[in-house]
Amino acid sequence: MTTVKKFLSNESGATAIEYGLIATLIVVGIIAGVRTIGTKLAGTFNNIGEQL
Repeated sequence: MTTVKKFLSNESGATAIEYGLIATLIVVGIIAGVRTIGTKLAGTFNNIGEQL
């Protein structure tokens, strides 16, 4: 019975999952930001190329 109580009170797995979710959200935010900046940067370079 004490083994079951220890297993149920152990929160290290939950903490690891939470850190994984936070890391995933950060990565998704970085990817979205890079894609947005990349699109705007490509448009800027196209405009500069047309002007030259």
